[in-house]
Amino acid sequence: QVQLVESGGGLVQAGGSLRLSCAASRSIFSLYTMGWHRQAPGKQRELVASISTIHTTKYADSVKGRFTISRDNAKNTVYLQMNSLKLEDTAVYYCAGFRTGWSLWGQGTQVTVSS
Repeated sequence: QVQLVESGGGLVQAGGSLRLSCAASRSIFSLYTMGWHRQAPGKQRELVASISTIHTTKYADSVKGRFTISRDNAKNTVYLQMNSLKLEDTAVYYCAGFRTGWSLWGQGTQVTVSS
């Protein structure tokens, strides 16, 4: 069983930056496409960014040009660098792993953007 633990969330002013990290408990992390999802109050969970096993990245239109996903397989860690944060980025951010489906999930970390 692979466990995912997120860190790096917090309170930031609009226009600021945060870097989220997600550490996996096992080295099979490298076999998974990894992604960051978020869920704002009253809204459905959405996929924000993903990175494949060969480091191909995809982004939701709402974060393109502002967020960057990366992974370090040697450290079993995936990152989400978030710049130019907006009020609407406020949400709980979840790290997740995909093979045949999004089968691995972290506990989530809160990101709050204030004006």
